[in-house]
Amino acid sequence: MLKDVVLRQKKEKEDFIKPQYIERTQDVLGKKWLDSNLIKVILGPRRAGKSIFSLMLLKDRSFAYFNFDDEILTSSKGISTDELMKELHAVYGDTKNIFFDEIQNLPNWELFVNRLHREGYNLILTGSNAKLLSKELATTLTGRYIPIEILPFNFKEFLRAKGFIIENNLLPQKHGELLKLMEEYLINGGFPEVIVKKLDSKEYLDVLFDSVLFKDVVKRYKVRFSVQIGNLGSHLVNSFSSLYSLRKLQDILGLKSVTTVEKYTKYLEEAYLIFSLLRYSPKSLQRIRSPKKVYVVDNGFIGAKAIQHSPDKGKLMENLVFLELIKRGLEPNHDIFYFKTKTGKEIDFVIKNETVVSQLIQSSYDIENQDTEKREISALQEASRELKTKDVLILTWDTEKEIKENNLTIKFQPIWKWMME
Repeated sequence: MLKDVVLRQKKEKEDFIKPQYIERTQDVLGKKWLDSNLIKVILGPRRAGKSIFSLMLLKDRSFAYFNFDDEILTSSKGISTDELMKELHAVYGDTKNIFFDEIQNLPNWELFVNRLHREGYNLILTGSNAKLLSKELATTLTGRYIPIEILPFNFKEFLRAKGFIIENNLLPQKHGELLKLMEEYLINGGFPEVIVKKLDSKEYLDVLFDSVLFKDVVKRYKVRFSVQIGNLGSHLVNSFSSLYSLRKLQDILGLKSVTTVEKYTKYLEEAYLIFSLLRYSPKSLQRIRSPKKVYVVDNGFIGAKAIQHSPDKGKLMENLVFLELIKRGLEPNHDIFYFKTKTGKEIDFVIKNETVVSQLIQSSYDIENQDTEKREISALQEASRELKTKDVLILTWDTEKEIKENNLTIKFQPIWKWMME
């Protein structure tokens, strides 16, 4: 049976390699590390393009391929890794390049991978669970791997997929077309298949969200009360770009305990459905005790799962800014935080560089409203004094200017221009 699976997957691999794909921003990083003796670990949500990214890195060389996300394998009692290696070499010959897709589905996979690494294999692994990086890799493969995160398309990749070319001087017509595409990206998100295949985003992402919830949460962690974790996931998606506390979630959803809420929320984060952002404070106790902010891994999931009469473009834009920051390699709760001033004014994003706060960012869709502008400026001035940083930025929909007040220069920049940097 295993030989049949290897042969079938070989045919699938060959079919996948034939088409042309959208160039990803992470291609440079992948190519840089491809020939190193480090294990390349490609992490990210399902259907974000991890497999295609890995196949494109290897397409010009001989390599073996095996996908552990196979129904035949999950329905059996498991496989022998020695038998697997025998069948892979029987089909692919003498190659040291191996790509293992969705490796987390193999029990004790890290021990198997460690052995192959010691034997001199050049390995690429993909996984749809952040726990791969935080636990198994950190303990068993310390210093032997390089993580590369693949998330849904950023705006530049989205425009590439749409065939839109940015010119130095945008004519009014092109500017209008760009804003229309920006709005499409704001609402439908960046999952590659939605964009490239022009699928109905709500229908496709509704099914994908439920599939991830079942496969990567309920099934993986053997969650007994699947309805409860489904309700939690739905509630957090509906609360995107907003504060939440574990105690309030317990009360709202009637869950057993705060510990259960914390555990379930962690499962959703590990499955790349949501991110939780801590409040910035030099005091660790304040960081831990303050409410967290929740963001969703792609704006398309919000449109598919959130119950809303019309899109809240202000919150959608804030979610998009957060996603862009992590796509640039910043780590939530290490490089990015939210902040509240002593008088309770909120700053969307505090960017930290080692021990220093390097930048403050506000996201404001409706900045042309004078009251909104005054509120954002006031919050930034207060936070700038408290956090001792002069680099402040307000991201807008399409407004660009600079304001100087009280020795502070506040830059206003359109989100589309910032996302093109």
